[in-house]
Amino acid sequence: MFGITNYPGFVIAVLVFLAIPGPGLLAIFGATGKQGVRAGFASTLGTMVGDWVHMLLAGIGVAALLEANPVAFKAVQYAGAAYLIYIGIGLLRTRQAATNSVSAAVSPGGYYFRRSFLITLLNPKAIVFYMAFFPLFIDPAQHHGALTLLAMAATVSLITILFCFSCVVALNAMAGKFKKNPRISKIAHRAAGLFLIGFGIKLTIQ
Repeated sequence: MFGITNYPGFVIAVLVFLAIPGPGLLAIFGATGKQGVRAGFASTLGTMVGDWVHMLLAGIGVAALLEANPVAFKAVQYAGAAYLIYIGIGLLRTRQAATNSVSAAVSPGGYYFRRSFLITLLNPKAIVFYMAFFPLFIDPAQHHGALTLLAMAATVSLITILFCFSCVVALNAMAGKFKKNPRISKIAHRAAGLFLIGFGIKLTIQ
């Protein structure tokens, strides 16, 4: 299919990587827990658009440039880590009353779309990942150039939407129970904040 070898294996591999908890998925869960399905969907779309940028950059060889220029790679890496830590600190400082006041003041769609887009965009390792991952499933004998890469990117986006939207709906169905218990909500926010801070720190030392 479009020069993609073992297409079912490609789909399964994408699903496995999506299911591994990361900053993007955590941002989607956090948005859903705070402001419901609309925010979760917007966060998913922000993550997907950020992935498209990474896939495009990987396709034109920017990954090789970043690897060849450690200073440029580190600059983007530190920017991404700083943003993750900033979001994490914000989650640690979140209070129920403050969360409710913000909910009325901001547009869930635009805010959470931009936040997830930046979280995804400022992780340069994703470019290197796609640069290494895509060739594993390209058939050199039937490769169709840009069409093959476009088909792979479209597959990743479709699976991302289906998987993350399903997670958003399921999480939103359980959100009411968490909102009725401020202690559980507080623990969830702190756990999410610590994870993002830890991930940001890990990004700078690897």
